[in-house]
Amino acid sequence: MQIDVLSLFPEMFEGVLHSSIMKKAQDRQAASFRVTDFREYATNKHKKVDDYPYGGGAGMVLKPEPLFAAVDELRHTSETTPRVILMCPQGERFTQKKAEELAQEEHLIFICGHYEGYDERIREHLVTDEISLGDFVLTGGEVASMAIIDSVVRLLPDVLGNDQSAVHDSFSTGLLEHPQYTRPASFNGLEVPAVLLSGNHAEIDKWREEQVFLRTAERRPELLENATLTEHQQKLYAQWKQKRN
Repeated sequence: MQIDVLSLFPEMFEGVLHSSIMKKAQDRQAASFRVTDFREYATNKHKKVDDYPYGGGAGMVLKPEPLFAAVDELRHTSETTPRVILMCPQGERFTQKKAEELAQEEHLIFICGHYEGYDERIREHLVTDEISLGDFVLTGGEVASMAIIDSVVRLLPDVLGNDQSAVHDSFSTGLLEHPQYTRPASFNGLEVPAVLLSGNHAEIDKWREEQVFLRTAERRPELLENATLTEHQQKLYAQWKQKRN
C-alpha cells in the first residue's frame, strides 16, 4: 500500500512512521509512506496557502490551488486510483469497519488541514472521503491522520506477524475484546481465572465468548444492538435484557 500525506508540518510524522509497527510494515514492504509539504505547490510569491474567507468571519481558509495541484500530481504518478481522504471534524466518524475498508485499497492520500477550514471546492471536487476521529476539534489533521494510518496499516497482511491479532481486536467483531492475562498466575493475591489455566480449549473459548458479551454489555451496551452474536451470546443477551427490564 502506498500512503501519501499532504501536510504543512511534515516533520510531525518522522517518529510515528519510522517506529514500531509502521517501521515493520515498511521493512516487510507491506506499506510505503511519503509526506509532502503542500506549501511547495503554492504559486504565489510568498508560498501562501490560506486566505481570508469571502463574506468575512474569523480565521483563515485553505486555498484550493495548492491542494488540487498536489493531489493531481500524486494521481498522475499512481498506478491505481487513490482514495483521497480529508481529515475534518465534519466528516464521517472513523470506525474499525472503515479501517478494514481502507485496508483493501492500494493507495491512500491524506489531506491534513490547519487554520479555520477548507475552501468548499476541496470538499466537493477533490476528495473521496471526509473522516473525523470524533466529536472534538484538533489543531490540525496530522494527529488524526496518524491514528487512522496506524489502524489501517496494522491490518495489512504480515504486518503484525500473527494474522489473528487483528481479527480478535475490539470492534473487529462488533464487540469488545475479552480480558487478557499473562504470567504470573498469582500476583499480590490476584488470581488468573482458573479456566485459562485448565488447558481445556473448548471451555476457554466458551469463557472468552461470554466475557466478550459481558464486557461489551458493561462498557458499550449500544454496540450489542447491531452486533452479530453467537447462539450462546444471544442467550446471554436475552437474559441481560430481561434483567434490565
